[in-house]
Amino acid sequence: MRMVDLIQKKRDGKELTKAEIDHIIQNYTKGEIPDYQMSAFAMAVYFKDMTTEERANFTMAMVESGDQIDLSAIEGIKVDKHSTGGVGDTTTLVLAPLVAALGVPVAKMSGRGLGHTGGTIDKLEAVPGFHVEIDNEQFIELVNKNKLAVIGQSGNLTPADKKLYGLRDVTATVNSIPLIASSIMSKKIAAGADAIVLDVKTGAGAFMKTPEEAEELANAMVKIGNAVGRNTMAVISDMSQPLGLAIGNALEIKEAIDTLNGKGPKDLEELCLTLGSHMVYLAKKASSLEEAREMLKDAISSGKALETLKVFLKAQGGDDSVVDHPENLPQAAHTFELTADEDGYVSEIIADEIGTAAMILGAGRATKESEIDLAVGLMLNKKVGDQVSKGDSLVTIYSNTENVEDVKNRIRSAYTISKNAVDAPPLIYKEIKQ
Repeated sequence: MRMVDLIQKKRDGKELTKAEIDHIIQNYTKGEIPDYQMSAFAMAVYFKDMTTEERANFTMAMVESGDQIDLSAIEGIKVDKHSTGGVGDTTTLVLAPLVAALGVPVAKMSGRGLGHTGGTIDKLEAVPGFHVEIDNEQFIELVNKNKLAVIGQSGNLTPADKKLYGLRDVTATVNSIPLIASSIMSKKIAAGADAIVLDVKTGAGAFMKTPEEAEELANAMVKIGNAVGRNTMAVISDMSQPLGLAIGNALEIKEAIDTLNGKGPKDLEELCLTLGSHMVYLAKKASSLEEAREMLKDAISSGKALETLKVFLKAQGGDDSVVDHPENLPQAAHTFELTADEDGYVSEIIADEIGTAAMILGAGRATKESEIDLAVGLMLNKKVGDQVSKGDSLVTIYSNTENVEDVKNRIRSAYTISKNAVDAPPLIYKEIKQ
């Protein structure tokens, strides 16, 4: 089998067999197919697309290129949630204990943040003492005991995807639905979940800028998941403005605690109830989505979800007193208010500009080597649709330095205030099932 023939076959719009796809991925991972040929192949896929079967085979070839996590020793149906990323996306911190409180095993493999997209592990490490350095045996034991544990991503999970992603980044082939979908799904499938709920973001702060693009990606991922035997569905949600109010590690932990107390931002709570309902339903803990939602609301009102969070934090070395005393979380030395220059209504908040402002403060990483400041970040005091008067605080800035002019300028450019009343954007655009 020659790579040049396979490139030509895909260039001409023909369907590759499973054996041909396996050959490509196996030999590229081993270094026997050079980058220049894989670049040509990626460009052929970019222009000629892949069939559903090709996408599934391509995904599984990448899954099989490295380690796969075996979760069979964990009792029950393991349901994972994946978000395509955004600003202030605190859903995992809320969802994991909330769903686990209903007996759904959440064996979460998470990563660190890069750029303005925060990583779940970074956020959790804002809790003093919390760590993810546990071996697989302890990981499985904790999930069986507490229904929840979080571990760092394995170094040899989907190595083919890591190589190909780096290549796509420098060959203008990132924006390809089959390549994006197989990249995301290969990591989720290798992580061992039985069922997968996808939160596909759309808007200025998301990778997919329009609902139509997000729907195309969501459909592709759902089809891949179901084709390879994972019960998969997707929710398309808004990221034209940040989700919730907090952007920053310790600030988002506090926001998650507030939400599990029933006192969090309404958009964050609603998205968590929607995603959580699907997780509980796929885990067969409820007979309908409506029943699942009521169970989740009961777990919040009864305090069961908050208690599950405490147990989880303590089990992984964390100081669980932060749940009742959030002041024990890292605190920034300075706070500054960014105020409105005029009366009106907030008509736009450019999410990725807000995320970049938080990153400049130190809440995110500009490069993989950057150190994160767990205490700093932003709290949004006004969101799209809110009325404002001149002098009202739009954003509270939490900083460990006194010079925040660059941050203020970025936030100011991200906010648009109009004279006329505007509606908040829809939170959820669509739900996509098999």
